[in-house]
Amino acid sequence: MPGWMKRIVRDVDDIDTTIFEGLATMRSPLLDKAMPRLTDAADHSVLWFAIAAALGVSRNRRAKRAALRGVTAIAVSSLVANQLGKRVNRRPRPSIASVPVARLSRRLPTSTSFPSGHAASAAAFATAVGLEAPVLSLPLKALAGLVGISRVATGAHYPSDVAAGWLLGTAVAEAGARLVPPAGPPPAIRRLDVIQLEARPTGAGVVLVVNPASHSGEGERVLATVREQLPATQIVELTKDSDVEAVMRESASQAKVLGVAGGDGTVRTAAQAAREADVPLAVFPAGTFNHFAKDAGAFPLRAAITAVQQGTAAKVDLAYLNDQIFLNTASLGAYTDFVAIRERNEKRLGKPVAALYAGLRTLLRSTTVTIRVDDRVAEVDLLFLGNGEYQPHGFAPSFREQMDDGLLDLRMLDASGPAATVAILGALLTGQLARNKHYHEIHAPSLRIEVTAGGPVRVARDGELGEETSVLDVRVDRRALTVYRHDWWS
Repeated sequence: MPGWMKRIVRDVDDIDTTIFEGLATMRSPLLDKAMPRLTDAADHSVLWFAIAAALGVSRNRRAKRAALRGVTAIAVSSLVANQLGKRVNRRPRPSIASVPVARLSRRLPTSTSFPSGHAASAAAFATAVGLEAPVLSLPLKALAGLVGISRVATGAHYPSDVAAGWLLGTAVAEAGARLVPPAGPPPAIRRLDVIQLEARPTGAGVVLVVNPASHSGEGERVLATVREQLPATQIVELTKDSDVEAVMRESASQAKVLGVAGGDGTVRTAAQAAREADVPLAVFPAGTFNHFAKDAGAFPLRAAITAVQQGTAAKVDLAYLNDQIFLNTASLGAYTDFVAIRERNEKRLGKPVAALYAGLRTLLRSTTVTIRVDDRVAEVDLLFLGNGEYQPHGFAPSFREQMDDGLLDLRMLDASGPAATVAILGALLTGQLARNKHYHEIHAPSLRIEVTAGGPVRVARDGELGEETSVLDVRVDRRALTVYRHDWWS
């Protein structure tokens, strides 16, 4: 080692020792009481997993994403710190001879000292969660900082160990954000626009159309719960031979409230009937993913039931593709394959990783179509249309902050040749798709999309395949549908 480097190492060691001795030997009843408890709570990341669990069981989409991102960051940072960092640098732990006995942690560490795994996990979790939920960034980083201090105060680490752990954990979280970008910031003002309808504590006036066989019998469970908690509800059960559109229209014509229990395709048909009959819609989630119910505030089932009982509702947008409704998304070309692959794998892999896998699979085997949008011609492999602006940006849209913004969300990948495909694959792998020149987003209240080559193509609405067409006239009917919703925090 060069002489100048040895001097730097010696100076750092001197500073380390001075700070360590000053903090570890400080006589303070508060430090003696608080520091061991805090450092013990952070053992094996129990503290952070507890916070992640609390976020995970919340009904906030951003909180759930933040929890998943935080836990993933902990796993990676712990692996790097403990299995790589500590093996490369065999720095011994500081002496605890001068540390007050009352301040020692319950479990004395036996591994090498550099870097601090506790600090790495703390910084990784706080940074990762803060990327998805900025409101939590400051308090979590403050808590993580206290954990780092506790590692020095209890004699487990030198300050430079903690600093290195902090840098490592932060770097892991930031790298994760580049690979899987977080959702964009929420709107500065979120308009809930909750309106008060007639309370229906027994369900009187509600006609519920239910598919008992939906989602492996979930419809049966919904039906039993509704009969118990909304006993005056009129039930109409679908069979495999039912004309769903006719049943919905007939039920809507007799109802003060049209209820529906089924997947997003069934809900879409009910929304059309409710709009035509000018009656509010009550969605009782009984599908596989329940995208519309979740975004509309009718998930879980108890939220939908409470909304009907209390009469709380909101007006949401309806989107039309060639004069046929879609509530969530529409697509053409290979995006239908993308959705199918992603949804098959997202329970096992998680939605971000499943979306990455689906994008790779779809791009490698898809064929392009040439389209014209607002006088712009592009060759596209994947085309997505959302009713409302979706988050996050890029090609893994997951949820909406608002359902009454009056906008369509058009996303497409422009694959104009082998070089473009390679660039898109690279952008997918590095999480930079939203910034790639071959990726385009347009937000507008109406769009006309013409397939000029490679068509006609089959379109899909809310996950269900529809007709083949060469022209897509897409528009939003703003706040056209009244839907029951319940916000637990209101």
